[in-house]
Amino acid sequence: MGDYRVFCASLVVFLLFLGNGVNCEDPYRFITWKITYGDIYPLGVKQQGILINGQFPGPQIDAVTNENLIISVYNYLREPFLISWNGIQQRRNSWQDGVYGTNCPIPPGKNFTYALQVKDQIGSFFYFPSLGFHKAAGAFGGIRIWSRPRIPVPFPPPAGDFTVLAGDWYKRNHYQLRRILDGGHNLPFPDGLLINGRGWNGYTFTVDPGKTYRFRISNVGLTTSINFRIQGHKMKLVEVEGSHALQNTYSDLDIHLGQSYSVLVTADQPAKDYYIVVSSRFTKPVLTTTAILHYSNSWQGVSGPIPGGPTTQIDWSLNQARSFRWNLTASGPRPNPQGSYHYGLIKTSRTITLANSGPIINRKQRYAVNGVSYIPADTPLKIADYFNIPGVFSLGSMPSSPSWGNNAYLQTAVMSANFREFIEIVFQNWEDTVQSWHIDGHSFFVVGMDGGQWTPASRARYNLRDTVARCTTQVYPKSWTAIYMALDNVGMWNIRSENWARQYLGQQFYLRVYSPAHSWRDELPIPKNALLCGRARGRHTRPF
Repeated sequence: MGDYRVFCASLVVFLLFLGNGVNCEDPYRFITWKITYGDIYPLGVKQQGILINGQFPGPQIDAVTNENLIISVYNYLREPFLISWNGIQQRRNSWQDGVYGTNCPIPPGKNFTYALQVKDQIGSFFYFPSLGFHKAAGAFGGIRIWSRPRIPVPFPPPAGDFTVLAGDWYKRNHYQLRRILDGGHNLPFPDGLLINGRGWNGYTFTVDPGKTYRFRISNVGLTTSINFRIQGHKMKLVEVEGSHALQNTYSDLDIHLGQSYSVLVTADQPAKDYYIVVSSRFTKPVLTTTAILHYSNSWQGVSGPIPGGPTTQIDWSLNQARSFRWNLTASGPRPNPQGSYHYGLIKTSRTITLANSGPIINRKQRYAVNGVSYIPADTPLKIADYFNIPGVFSLGSMPSSPSWGNNAYLQTAVMSANFREFIEIVFQNWEDTVQSWHIDGHSFFVVGMDGGQWTPASRARYNLRDTVARCTTQVYPKSWTAIYMALDNVGMWNIRSENWARQYLGQQFYLRVYSPAHSWRDELPIPKNALLCGRARGRHTRPF
């Protein structure tokens, strides 16, 4: 979990001079990470992995709502490196987002200290390396944000809290996979699945009989949706990416790329060991791996057939996704009920339609949004925007609706938007594969999803009362998904495919949420320690 030191940073002298009482800031947690190469054997084959403090997966991050995380990252790799924080909203602070559109990479042998706050957030998330296809080599880990002690949680404290990082894996290293993509090809089929960095029956979760445990499950894979289930046990869904959920019970759960869920599991079965199963969804063949649920008083190992799950059924998954609901009476990170924000009564100011595609450009496989395949600029967009460096990107280079001709092209794509807009985004998928989309810096309401072409008439089927607020959503084959989102966070924000091959080959863009006030109330200033690269090299951040 890292070496945390928590303290209250008080402006004691200043406040005493003013004759005021001493007030504490939100607590700080200090974390130091060393990023190194190391040998790992997740599928029984020696590979070069990327380790954090010698660990694969990386250390767990624990924080309480509103705490400040000061994370010093030392890069001992032979190549630049960046860490991003999947689902952490970085309120007013896209400077800390850790993707190449906002941050210069940490050079080999150098370090960078992230200073981020988990402002007004609770729930289950994960971090991952965002640069150079490093995600295929490790350096990912879980993030748990706990509610403040006086904020009620809508279920009794569990006896234990487990993080489950599951997803597909390749025996090839990230250099080889990157060469495949750079050569104009898609990735081959994955070699297997992992649970917490280990293969078949490689990880054990120990429980006491009769007690209830929380499992925080994230799909940290590269290309594949998964299904999660526990032999002989039911799962009560309690949280979806920072939102307390209506507590429906499921025998298995589809988790698409980049998504995170929390479930409660009660050890109410005869004392023995049980399979925890993760299998691939919508693939042929179906990949499967297992971990073990071990009762502490068990003397009997796992036995019997591995419980089967859904394989290629789309309707099954769609119906399950529609069953996820916000718990309107539960407090979120603040004491007011989640349902006090009536998203369905707010008039949207614009509709953005985003269509994914897989065009061939310059005789190479690429992936695109609205016909634009993203290429990185020579300078991070956020830094270029701050210093007014011309020629790095153009506002409006990302169209807000698809063009239906066969005219895909390469572009550093940026879409402009205004602070405090309330918008509708429609993800339209005409391909035969499930898509998964993530938006940095925000949560959004998944108001509808269905097959076929979205039209304005589709709004009649929206859930405008109790859909969950989250940051990652799936779009089924030849289907659409619609979301409502408040642009309440100034900054430069990445909108991307969570399929990492598609993201790497261009299925992403940046949304510039702009406030003309240029006030620190809307956005924090550039960090003093911000790394400067590209055309910003040689410039200065700020003196204080």
